[in-house]
Amino acid sequence: MDAEEPRDALMTPAPHSRRRRPEDSPLSKRSRAILAAVVRSYVERGEPVSSLWLTRHGRFGVSSATVRNAMAELEHLGYVHQPHASAGRVPTDRGYRCYVDLLLEARRPARSSANVEARLRRASTVDDLLTNVSHELSRASHSLGFALAPSGDAAAFRQIDFVPLDRQRVLVVVVSATGQVSHKVVDLPEAMRPVDLTQAANYLNGEFAGLPLRDVREAIMDRLEQERTLYDALRARALQLARDTFQDLPESLLFVQGAPLLLDDASDGDDPSSIASLRALFAMIEEKGRLVRLLSRYIDDPGLTIIIGTEHRTQNLQSLSLIASTYFDGRQTGCVGIIGPRRMRYARSIAAVDGVSRTVSHLLGPTDGDAWTN
Repeated sequence: MDAEEPRDALMTPAPHSRRRRPEDSPLSKRSRAILAAVVRSYVERGEPVSSLWLTRHGRFGVSSATVRNAMAELEHLGYVHQPHASAGRVPTDRGYRCYVDLLLEARRPARSSANVEARLRRASTVDDLLTNVSHELSRASHSLGFALAPSGDAAAFRQIDFVPLDRQRVLVVVVSATGQVSHKVVDLPEAMRPVDLTQAANYLNGEFAGLPLRDVREAIMDRLEQERTLYDALRARALQLARDTFQDLPESLLFVQGAPLLLDDASDGDDPSSIASLRALFAMIEEKGRLVRLLSRYIDDPGLTIIIGTEHRTQNLQSLSLIASTYFDGRQTGCVGIIGPRRMRYARSIAAVDGVSRTVSHLLGPTDGDAWTN
């Protein structure tokens, strides 16, 4: 995808995929090889790449004049640019995109190593598993790793518990049938005794256990709109407490690891906007709801998604790249992935994300998945 076209590009074959096949590229096979060498060198060394360096280290078997001409063509077509008059070239977003497309064309389905899968299997709950996933991806990429649980709206409601914090505040814990745990502190309009809170939880669990969370929300609102005389004071307060709980409860859980590692790569070449992008990303991590909504846009279709720089819809993130892949737990779709600088090790990161997503699908799928719901 061209850098000047800031659209998200889904990298799985799909009707709206913008990935180009190598034979559709305006570049010759030699020029693509030289571009790939530029990207690899810049990613590893962090310095603009000169024609002289490519001639000495690229093993292309051509003259330095041929390499210079190829570099000039790449710059003219927008695949590389020269940050300073006396410097070598660095990849543009269009150059990174071409390089990534070449990687995807040649790749094979990845699998996590036996050690990674063994570490993931140690988790006792879905939350623990996804926390471990985000850690493994961060460690593999030296960037931010994340795991997004499936939308809680479609998950079945298992139980709710009310834990009194003081006379006017209650910690509400909601558990789904998949083992996902959400919690929220709710202010009470009037004090409730611990025994009343227990009875309220028992009433709600008896009425709504097994229903999808979206149906529980709707049923609670419907009952509150009915004549209040249909319910005694305890049930009415239980419904009001549940309404206050479910109103702003996050629909999806996000697990993030490795945000400080991005600071090590804050300078993406000479691009000063990297720091602004990190500030925007960290703000999203703090709020989480904004980042969940952003990531949810990328999992409408199954498979691997790669967003590079200016392909982001969110302008503040256009100095970063995102690699994500969906997983399926037998019921719903979630996603795992990496967010890091544009100058990232794409081959390693793509393999890590692809392999971990397949492992999570295997662990949570119909065969092994029942172990996580108990």
